[in-house]
Amino acid sequence: MNSLRQGLVVGLLAGILAGILWLTGALERPENLTWDWRVKRLAEPSEASDQIKLVLLDQDSLDWGSQENGLSWPWPREMYSAVVSFCERAEVRSLCFDVLYTEPSVYGVWDDQALGDALAGGLPTAVAAHVATDETVTWPVDPVRHGATLIGDVSGMPDQDGVTRRARLATAFSDTTLPSLGAAAYLLRQSTYLDIQPKILGYTGPYITLSAAAIIQSEIRILEGRPPTIDPATLHDCHILFGFSAPGLLDQRPTPLDRVSPGVVIHATVLDNLLTDSFMAESPTALVLVVALILGILAGILAVKAVQAWQTVALFSVGLLLPITTGALLYRLDIWWPVMPGTVAVAGALVMGLGVNWATEGRRRRYLKQAFRHYLSPHVIEQLVKDPGKLELGGERRELTIMFSDLANFTGLSESLDPVALTTLLNNYLTAMTDIILAEGGTLDKYEGDAIIAFWNAPLDVPDHAVRAARAAVRCQQELARQRPAWKEYSGHDLHMRVGLHTGEVVVGNLGSKQRFDYTMLGDAANLASRLEGVNKVFGTGILVSQATVEGAGDAVRSRELGRVQVVGREEPVTVFELGGMDDDREPESWKTYHRALELCRSGHAIEAHQVAAGLTDDQPAQALARALANDSEFRGLWQLTRK
Repeated sequence: MNSLRQGLVVGLLAGILAGILWLTGALERPENLTWDWRVKRLAEPSEASDQIKLVLLDQDSLDWGSQENGLSWPWPREMYSAVVSFCERAEVRSLCFDVLYTEPSVYGVWDDQALGDALAGGLPTAVAAHVATDETVTWPVDPVRHGATLIGDVSGMPDQDGVTRRARLATAFSDTTLPSLGAAAYLLRQSTYLDIQPKILGYTGPYITLSAAAIIQSEIRILEGRPPTIDPATLHDCHILFGFSAPGLLDQRPTPLDRVSPGVVIHATVLDNLLTDSFMAESPTALVLVVALILGILAGILAVKAVQAWQTVALFSVGLLLPITTGALLYRLDIWWPVMPGTVAVAGALVMGLGVNWATEGRRRRYLKQAFRHYLSPHVIEQLVKDPGKLELGGERRELTIMFSDLANFTGLSESLDPVALTTLLNNYLTAMTDIILAEGGTLDKYEGDAIIAFWNAPLDVPDHAVRAARAAVRCQQELARQRPAWKEYSGHDLHMRVGLHTGEVVVGNLGSKQRFDYTMLGDAANLASRLEGVNKVFGTGILVSQATVEGAGDAVRSRELGRVQVVGREEPVTVFELGGMDDDREPESWKTYHRALELCRSGHAIEAHQVAAGLTDDQPAQALARALANDSEFRGLWQLTRK
C-alpha cells in the first residue's frame, strides 16, 4: 500500500508538470518535431491530389526568359496572360496565381490591363492579396483585382519555427471576409461557408508540377500552328495553382514534408483538404491533459513497483512509445493528438519512480550486496537482490562448465615460506585468478587451499558457458605467466597451475543446513573436472578439457586430442584434450605431428608411433606418449587407452 501511495504521488507530480509545460508552450518545439516526423512517415496522396496541378516559375523558366527572350525580372504581366489563355484552352476547373501584383507593372499600365483582360475572360480565376497582422490589406492593382473572379489571402500562419502546419481558411476584418488563396480556389467552383478558425493541415503526397516556361511555350506554339510542348488535355478539368519555385524569387516556405518548398504548395494543400474534407481534427486540450495525468499516474505506480532491471527497461520502452504510437494511430484517423504531454508525464513519472526505488529498495539492495560481496560472485548477489527467496535451501539440475585449478608442488612451497608470506602470496594469486573468472561471467564456488573451483551457467543463463570457461582458463594461465617472475622473486619458487574443465549436468543451488549453506554444485560432472585437473600431471600440460567442453566451445578454442585415460570413479575411459588457446591463437606445428603419432598408435603401428612421438622433444604430451609406447611402467596404461 505504501508503494501504491508513492506511485500515485509520483504520477500526479509528473502529470501536473507535463500539463504546465504544455500550457506554457515549453513543449511546442519538440511537439513540432514529432508532428513533422508523423507527416513524413504517414502522409499519402489523397483522392484529390491528381485534380490539383502546380505550374511553377522555376529556375529553368527564368533562364528561358532571359536567354531566349531577353526578359529581365520582373517579367511583363502579359506572360501570365499566356498561362491564362492556355488554361482556358485546357478547360481547367480553376486557376489561381500565388503572385502579388500589388505594384504597377514596370512596363506600363497596358501590361496590367492585358493581364486583367485575360483574367476577365470567363475562366474562374483568383489572384493574391496580403493581409498584414494589423488587418491592413495589400490589394492587387485595379486591373488585375477587377479582372479576377476572387481575391485570396496569401499571408499564411507559420509556427514559431517557420513551418506551416495550420492555415486560415478566411480572415474577417472590417465588414468583409477574405478567403485564403487555397480556399478561394475551392470557392471558384462552389459556394460554402468558411470557418475562420485555423485548421490543421493534412499534408498529402507531392503534386504534379509543370514548368511555367513549358506552358507559355506551348501556348505560343499553338498560336503559331505548331504542336505544343504540353498537351492542353493534360490540365483538363484540373485545379491549377501558379507559383514561384526559383530560389531567387524568395517564395520558399518550409512544410512538415519539405524544409524548402514553394509557397504555393501550402495553398494547394488547403484546396486538397477542402476537396476531400481531410483537415486534421484538433484534440481538446482538456482531454490531452487528463490523458497525460492518467499516463503519469500509471507510470508512477508501475515504476515504484519495478524492482528488476528488465522491468524498468520494459516500462521505459513501452511507456515512452505509447504516446508516440497513439499519436501515429490517431493521425491515420485525421486526428492531431499531441504526444509530448503524455511522453513528458510518463518519462517524469518513471524517473521519479526510479528515484523512489533507489531511496527505498536501493537501501535493501545495498545491504545485501555489502553483506555477501566477499563470499559470492556479483551474479549470485544480483540474483539474491532480485529474489531474496533464493536464500532458501534447494537446487536444480543444470548443465554447467566446471573448472578446477590447483598449483603444482604447493606442498613444497608452503613448507618453504612462513605463514605470513604464504598467506600474502596465496591471497594475491587467488585474487588475480578470481578476477579473471568473474570477469568471464563465472561463479566462484569455493577455495580449497590453493585450489579454485568455479562454474559457468548458474545461477544466470550463460549460453556460451563452455567458451567463457575456456577463455577464463587461458587467461588465468597467461596472467600467471606474466606474474611468475615477480612471484618467484618473492617466494623463491616458480608457480605453475593445472586446470581441468568439463561440461556436464549437475545439481546446483543452495546446499547445506538451514543455519548455513553455500551456493554450490554436486554431481559426477564436477568429479570429472577435478580428475582432469590431476591428469595434467601425466601429460605435463597446463589445461586439460573433456570432449564435452571442446564440443560446446566449438571453433572458439584451439585444442588437440591427447588420448583416452582411465580416471578414478569411472569405468569408461575419458578422451582428453589439451587447450592451447582461443580461436585467434596459432596452432603449434608439433600438434599435427602428435596427431599423426596418435593415429599410428590407434592403428597398431606402435614402433612408428614411438618414433614420431619421440622426435617431438619439446612437446611434453608427445614425450609422455613415447614413454608409454616404450613400456615405461609409469605410463604403461596410457598406450592401451589411446586405442579405440
